[in-house]
Amino acid sequence: MTGFRHGGQMDSGSQRDKTPVEGPEVLPLGSTALLLRFGLTVTPRATAAVQALHDMLDKADLPGVTEILPSLASVMLRFDPAKVTRADLAARLATLTGTRDWHAAEPRPAMRLWQVPVAFGGVHGPMLEEASALAGLSPEAAVRQVAETELRVLAIGFAPGQPYLGLLPEGWNLPRLSDLAPQVPQGAVTVAVRQIVLFANASPTGWRQIGRAAFRPFRPEARDPAPLRAGDALRLIPCSGDELEALLHTGDPDGGARCQVRA
Repeated sequence: MTGFRHGGQMDSGSQRDKTPVEGPEVLPLGSTALLLRFGLTVTPRATAAVQALHDMLDKADLPGVTEILPSLASVMLRFDPAKVTRADLAARLATLTGTRDWHAAEPRPAMRLWQVPVAFGGVHGPMLEEASALAGLSPEAAVRQVAETELRVLAIGFAPGQPYLGLLPEGWNLPRLSDLAPQVPQGAVTVAVRQIVLFANASPTGWRQIGRAAFRPFRPEARDPAPLRAGDALRLIPCSGDELEALLHTGDPDGGARCQVRA
C-alpha cells in the first residue's frame, strides 16, 4: 500500500501527540497519485484525522479520482490524468481540507462490526505471556482488555487484504521484536505499537503473536477477495484452542466470524 511503512511507530502519549493536528500536506506521488499526509510520525490523533479525511473524500465529488487508500498517517488518491490534472486536483483538495479543524477530527461511526473468534495463548498465541508482561498485565487481563476494545480497520496493507487494527490502550505501545520471527501462520493475531495485524498469509514478522483466527482476510477465489474495509469495526471474541481447530478444519473462510451492519 502506497505511503505506508509496515509497523510504523506510534508516538503514543508523547509531546508530539499533544500538539494540534494541522491540515494535511498535499504531495505528488508518482505520475498519477497525490498523498495527503498529516505527518511523518504516527500518532492516535493523526490516525483519527486520516479516518475522518477518508470519510470526507469518500463522500466528496472528485471527478477523475479512481482510488482512495487510507494509511496510518496519510491518504493516497490515485487519479486519471485524462480527466483531471494534478494541479486542479491538488487545488480542489486544498479547498476541501483547508476549513476543517483536524485537531478535533473524529471518524464517523463504523457502519459494519465484525466479530471474529480468536484463540489466545498456547500454541496459537506463543508470545501472549511476553506481550502481556510488556503491557503490564497478566495474560488473562491482557486477553480481556483486547477483547473489550472495539478496534477499527485503520488500513489494509503489507499484503493483499491484510488489516491493521487499532487502537489498543496506551499500555500496548509495544516495540517490535529485535529479530524477525521466521514465520507466523495465516490468521495469526499479532501486536505492536498499539495495533493488531491479522495476517492474511503465512509470513515472517517482527510483531508478537498472541493468538490466531480462522478468518481469512484475503480470498483470491472470491468475488470480493478482501472482505474487510478501512473504517470497519472489529471485535476479537476469545475461543478455545479446540474451537479454533474445528473452525480451521471446516475450511470456511469466515472462520466463524459474523458481520453486523449497523443502522
